Amino acid sequence: MSRLPDDLLDSCRCNPTAPFGQDPARDFGLDKCAAQQALAELRPWLNRQQRMLWANRRDALLLILQGTDCSGKDGVIRRVLNAIDPQGLRLHSFARPDACEQRHDFLWRYQRRLPGPGLLGVFNRSYYEGLISDPLDGLCSDADLPARQQAIIGLESQWPQQHLQPLKCFLHISKAEQYQRLCERLEKPHKRWKLHASDLHSYREYDLRQQRWAEQLSATHTPAAPWYVIPAEHRWMRDWLVASLLARELERLQLDWPDNPAPFSLDDLRSD
Repeated sequence: MSRLPDDLLDSCRCNPTAPFGQDPARDFGLDKCAAQQALAELRPWLNRQQRMLWANRRDALLLILQGTDCSGKDGVIRRVLNAIDPQGLRLHSFARPDACEQRHDFLWRYQRRLPGPGLLGVFNRSYYEGLISDPLDGLCSDADLPARQQAIIGLESQWPQQHLQPLKCFLHISKAEQYQRLCERLEKPHKRWKLHASDLHSYREYDLRQQRWAEQLSATHTPAAPWYVIPAEHRWMRDWLVASLLARELERLQLDWPDNPAPFSLDDLRSD
């Protein structure tokens, strides 16, 4: 198993006084080819661990992927989770809430999709959009944010008792990198389909959104549910970091195959 060491992973843990204080292009002096090879070696281990998670039906993991447009949330899902048995994987991507969802509390649509025992859940965007996008889209006011923060902290604080382990990752890229990735999408037809008119608006609001994210990461970084700010300008580094963090969470569960008594014996099977 070839995950990154704890001290390197812990260096990505959110600093509440300066969540975006580190370079989003840092590579820790590591090598791209070696990283890609290590990730390839790690994928089968992740799959085996997830299958044991599914077999035991006790614990659940929730990987939360946040980040600016073009930061690589879809890329992480494709390259890190592509070896995992889909039977035990629950993936949900969240866009702007529709009319039905807006009639409920902002957490409602997310709580309905929390992974049950044995599952690895993945949120591509999450209830944290209720602190960032909702006020910018006019779905709530800034005055609502402290109550929403407390609702999120309260929700996450319940999860250890429910055997649900969160892994919250913010994929950090600079405005210059976002510009380059938007240009790439404009120029390449196989990527252009991902563009939305809102992407231009989001790019123009980059500094405002980063400021708001910094405030909310600081406010919701807790011992029960810490944030990791992932340097995401090198895709290979981003993927290896997220895979390694996921591996560490699975390690902590000390999983093994359940030692259940067989419902019948070999003699029973042979006595037909």
